[in-house]
Amino acid sequence: MKKDAVKSFIRSVGEYIMDTIDLVYPKICMACDSPLMKQEEYLCMFCIYSLPKTNFHTESDNPVRQLFSGKVEVEAAASYFHFEKGGSVQQLIHRYKYKGFKEIGVEVGKHYGRELKDIAPYNKADLIAAVPLHKSKLKKRGYNQSEFFASGLSQTMNIPTDFSSLYRAKATETQTRKSRYERFENVESIFRLEENHSLRGKHILLVDDVVTTGSTLEACCETLTAAGNKVSVVTMAYAK
Repeated sequence: MKKDAVKSFIRSVGEYIMDTIDLVYPKICMACDSPLMKQEEYLCMFCIYSLPKTNFHTESDNPVRQLFSGKVEVEAAASYFHFEKGGSVQQLIHRYKYKGFKEIGVEVGKHYGRELKDIAPYNKADLIAAVPLHKSKLKKRGYNQSEFFASGLSQTMNIPTDFSSLYRAKATETQTRKSRYERFENVESIFRLEENHSLRGKHILLVDDVVTTGSTLEACCETLTAAGNKVSVVTMAYAK
């Protein structure tokens, strides 16, 4: 009985300390900067329901799917959010991608996975893969943000991940200020599959953070389909 009382006391002290820390240094929503409630993680309930969702996964011929039309065969393609310059989604992704808040990707992936798990063909995928970073950029950033988004999708869709078979063979310049043709030329033939990879005859759900022209994803899809795979594409956000 005494042992249980000690455990209860320690637990109470721990909760008091955490509540005090939250009061002095409150956790904030990564999208809107509002203080989070105790049960909230990274996103407040308001943002979970009010961030600009595309609902592209409910439309077969949506703007993301159209990016690949006539270029490379994909089973389906969709994005979770609309990306607008200066908006909450941009802030969310900036913190996720450049400020080390990689857990944001897991959280958003879990939310989107709950919407995709009953939607074909996304829920028919055999594996989830992430657009890879070159080892030099990975070393500089410390993590591949797309892998965390993929991990969140995996958790709620119950589809395993493969982050080792597809790799980026050479470093490329940033795509930010390039035209569509320059973007494609920048990533053409830079993705490879490991020599002993098992990605043959699979349906791959390929994920990335933001899609603009689709050139990077297109290059990945070409590598995967050349090995006899089917590919569906999912990104966290779509930027026109």
